[in-house]
Amino acid sequence: MARHHCNEGLDDRCRDEDGSIRRKRGDTLVGTLRGEYGDAFAPGVRSDKRLDSLLDETGANSLSEYLRQRR
Repeated sequence: MARHHCNEGLDDRCRDEDGSIRRKRGDTLVGTLRGEYGDAFAPGVRSDKRLDSLLDETGANSLSEYLRQRR
């Protein structure tokens, strides 16, 4: 099974073939993101809410921006 190598300075994100950092899909569920970022991710938000809806409601343009706002 082949594994790809990601740059450690990218907060565990990988780059696409063109060199841009991959973005999380808007239809990713909050429950899925809690599996990656812990149970404290988006407190008070239902686990079946989509990432794009969460970003719209909070005014964040990306998951990275949302995470920075919550620190």
